[in-house]
Amino acid sequence: MNAHNGRLVSGGRLQLPADVRRELGLADGDPVVMRVVDGELHIRPRRDALKRIQTMLRPYAPANGSVADELIADRRVEAARD
Repeated sequence: MNAHNGRLVSGGRLQLPADVRRELGLADGDPVVMRVVDGELHIRPRRDALKRIQTMLRPYAPANGSVADELIADRRVEAARD
């Protein structure tokens, strides 16, 4: 793990060095996810956080179709019972 120096600038904005932005694949305006873990600030691109969540949930997704399609089908079955 390489250590990099950044800077807190006016308005509480964090200035990341260009090499850190390149390493993370970030450009101006890209959304990031920030977490404080044990007094440390962890920053990662939102797209990477989303990919990680999708990977964790993939085993629970239905093999055919989508979760939304499955939910709609369940609701239709329940509505037909009433």
